[in-house]
Amino acid sequence: MSASGNLLIVSAPSGAGKTTLVKALLSHDAQVGYSVSCTTRAPRTGERDGVDYFFVSDDEFRSRIAAGEFLEHAEVHGHRYGTLRSWIEGQLHADRDVVLDIDTQGAAQVRALMPEAVSIFILPPSLAELEARLRSRGTDADAVIERRLAAARAEIAHAGEYDYVIINKDLDTAIADLAAVVRASRLRHARQTVRHAGLFGEFREQS
Repeated sequence: MSASGNLLIVSAPSGAGKTTLVKALLSHDAQVGYSVSCTTRAPRTGERDGVDYFFVSDDEFRSRIAAGEFLEHAEVHGHRYGTLRSWIEGQLHADRDVVLDIDTQGAAQVRALMPEAVSIFILPPSLAELEARLRSRGTDADAVIERRLAAARAEIAHAGEYDYVIINKDLDTAIADLAAVVRASRLRHARQTVRHAGLFGEFREQS
């Protein structure tokens, strides 16, 4: 049986406002949840297994890779992170939309395995504005900011691979745009025929 929920892939360069937009979406739409990933790192204070992450050993993570259980996985700062296909599919079959916040490389892996996913790229209004946002944080040295800008240019080059592009110039407008994409994704024929199978069956009988 097909799923009625949507997998929403969201990517953006650092400083584009992706985290703020996703948090706003989650706070205003109870049908949307955030993807819970597997990780080999230890839980931080307040983090709960199965809620923030699925915390597993390195051996278990490797076994899951070998079994083909991940939609995507990567190693970051010495720890492994991955998205479990079974967990995502369980949410989608329960009529839940799931946001997967991921970089362009991981997004490509997920789209290859789940081409029905809805992909959204968040753009800053300009590179100058992106640099200004990064510098306004006051937490990074110039060399770090330059590396982030170089990475941003590389990521932005992949924006054309996504279904939707939202330019985060005005926060309220960008939040509304993201919500509109989510609402529209629920109205796709493939999703509506699953969600309202009885109704479509009735129409077929009458035709």
